Amino acid sequence: MSFEVYAGEVFGYIGPNGAGKTTSMRILATLDEPTYGDALVDGFSVVDDPDRVRRRLGFMPDYFGTYQNVNVVEYLDFFARAYGLRSYQRQRAVDYAMEFTLLKDLAHKPIVGLSKGMKQRLCLGRTMIHDPAVLILDEPAAGLDPRARIELREMIGRLAEHGKTVLISSHILTELGEICDSAAIIEAGEVLAHGTIAEIQQMRLSRKAEAEAEAEGEAGVVLAVRVLGSSDALERYLLEQPFVRGIAAGPQQVSFTYLGDAAGQSTLLKGMIAAGIDVVEFTGKTQTLEDAFMAITRGITQ
Repeated sequence: MSFEVYAGEVFGYIGPNGAGKTTSMRILATLDEPTYGDALVDGFSVVDDPDRVRRRLGFMPDYFGTYQNVNVVEYLDFFARAYGLRSYQRQRAVDYAMEFTLLKDLAHKPIVGLSKGMKQRLCLGRTMIHDPAVLILDEPAAGLDPRARIELREMIGRLAEHGKTVLISSHILTELGEICDSAAIIEAGEVLAHGTIAEIQQMRLSRKAEAEAEAEGEAGVVLAVRVLGSSDALERYLLEQPFVRGIAAGPQQVSFTYLGDAAGQSTLLKGMIAAGIDVVEFTGKTQTLEDAFMAITRGITQ
C-alpha cells in the first residue's frame, strides 16, 4: 500500500477488521518492522531512523494500559521524563497536556477511578506530551459515550488547527466524515481508495450499478425516492423502467442509479405518480462515507 498525509491534515484510515490498519500503524510508530518497503514520517525512515521518527510521532493504541497507584499528573510526568523532558520544560508539557485534554481538575485523581472517556483523554495527553508533529490514533472513540466522542472530536480538530498531522482509524464513519480532510479505504492490505472526503463520497453506491452504467456509456446519477406506505409497488415499477440500475429497496424508500438525463428524471417521476405511487420525496441521494465504504470494499480479509 502507498499513500501520503500532509501537514495539518486529519486523515481517516478506514477498513474492515483484519484489513491491516493496526499493523501498518504499528509500522509507522516503529513498533513493528515492515516485511519490505519503507515508510517516512516527517521525512525520516521508520527503518533507517526509528529514533528520529519516535521524537516526531505520537502513537495512541486502541488499548489503554493503566498503572496501579498512579494519578493523572504522575502518569503524564512519567512519559514526559521518558521522552527526555527536563525541569520547567517537563512541567510546562504536563500542564499543557492536562489543560488541552480538560483533565487539569483531575490532576491528582487515581487513573483506576477514571471513566473510559477520561482515560481516552489521558491517553491522548500522553500521546502529545512531547509535542510530536504527527499523531496516530487507533480507534480513539471506541466505547465512548456521545458527549465523550464529541469532546474527543473537538480536541482532534484543535490539534489540526495547531499544525499537527493526525492519522486516525475508526469504525464510526459518520464522525470521520465530519472531522477528516481526506481518507484512505484499505482492505486485505491494499489501498482501494484515497482522496479527500468529498472525492470518496462521490464514488458509486453500487459496484454493479457502476459497471452497468459504464456499459451503457452514461455516468448515471443516484436517486432516492420516499413513498407513503410500502415501497413494493415502487420497486416493481422501477424494475420495468429503462435506464434504471442498481435498485436498493428499504421499507419506505428506494435508491437506484438512473442513466438518463434530467428530462428523463422528470418523466420517471410523472410515471410514478400516474401509476398511483404516493411519492413523498424524489431527490438525489447524498452519499456518505459509509455508502462509499460499502461500495468500495468487498468484505474480504487477508
